[in-house]
Order: sequence, then structure tokens, then C-alpha cells
Amino acid sequence: MFARALLLIAGLAAGSAVLAQPVPYQEGTHYFRVDPAQPTTAPADKVEVIEVFSYACIHCAHFEPIVAEWKKTAPASIQFSYMPAVFNPTWEVFARAFYAAEVLGIQKQSHEALFKAIHEEKRPFRSGEDVAKFYTAYGKTDAQFLDAMKSFGVEMKLNRAVQQVPKYGVDGTPTVIVAGKYRVTGGSAGSMEKIFDVVKFLVDKELAERAAKPAAKS
Repeated sequence: MFARALLLIAGLAAGSAVLAQPVPYQEGTHYFRVDPAQPTTAPADKVEVIEVFSYACIHCAHFEPIVAEWKKTAPASIQFSYMPAVFNPTWEVFARAFYAAEVLGIQKQSHEALFKAIHEEKRPFRSGEDVAKFYTAYGKTDAQFLDAMKSFGVEMKLNRAVQQVPKYGVDGTPTVIVAGKYRVTGGSAGSMEKIFDVVKFLVDKELAERAAKPAAKS
């Protein structure tokens, strides 16, 4: 009887230990809550993950190979996108270039190359005209690219980014936003290499919370 009681106590203690295990990442240390949470564009079965970045940011250039590698194995439950930050006039030129390339269908193939041109080749990009010359390597004339940079569609996208980035509480790049609710940086995660470990934790957390919600009655 005494032995059985000891086994029961041991079992309860083990269960309590499991329940008491700390979560691997803590709010306020490894990630920060976006308050208020922001709306997302992801469908109901996906979690939105956004990298707030700038081509002018050397840290973003260093982070890009990590992003590219992560995207190869990112789960189907994630909708990933980039959002350019505009912290000064030079960054606005690159933000316009990002959206113009997106509108013209050449953003994906030119993305890493522009980082390289700026930070490795040290090519001077002082104006929209300089940036437009870079994109001629992707089948667009200077005039076509400049027109796209000034287009209404690009203006709308840029205005949304200018308004949205401060709402996320972003004050530096790169910063990753998860589900419109959480903000992760290399500093909070411990290094840029660990950012997507925290992102995975937050995506899993978001999906678990959604699954725990009772289904809406029709």
C-alpha cells in the first residue's frame, strides 16, 4: 500500500514537472506583442509572416540568405511577404523600387541582386533614375520602371507601408511580424539566425489558439 502511494505521488510529481516546464520563448524578452493587434491579409487557414526591411539596410542584406533558406522549408500554413520600411528619403526610393518591381513582375528575380549591388558592389543609388538603370537588366526600360515607381498602384502600396510599419512598433530592420500580433528582431531572438525559431514558436502558438476556439455557429 505504501509503495503504491509512493508511485502515485511520484507520478503526480512528474506530471506537475511537465506542466511546470517553461515555454522556450518569453513575451517581452524573445518577442513583443503588437498592441493593438493589426489586421492581416492571410486567409483563415494561414498565418501571416511579414519581414519589415529595406534594401538600404546592411543587416537586412545579411539576413536575406537566412530568409531565402527558411522559405525553402516554410510550412504551407505560412503566408510570407516583405514590407519595406521608410525611415528616410533614401529608403523611400528603395521602397518605391520594391513595389514597382512587384507590379512589373520582376521583384523575385531581382531581390537578392539589388542587395548585392548596394552592399557588395557598392553601386551608387542616389535617385530613382539610378535604381531604374539597375532594373534594365530585368527587361524593363528606365522609363517603364520610373513610370511604375510613380504609378497610383505603387503609391497606394507605399502609403500603406508608411502607415503600417509604425503600427507594428517597428523602429529598426529587419523585424519580423507574426499574425499581426507579435514582433521579433535579431536582438530579441538572440541572433538573426534564431529569428525563425521564435517565428515557428509563434506560428504554432497562433495555430493552437485558433484550434482551441469553439467553431462559430452558422
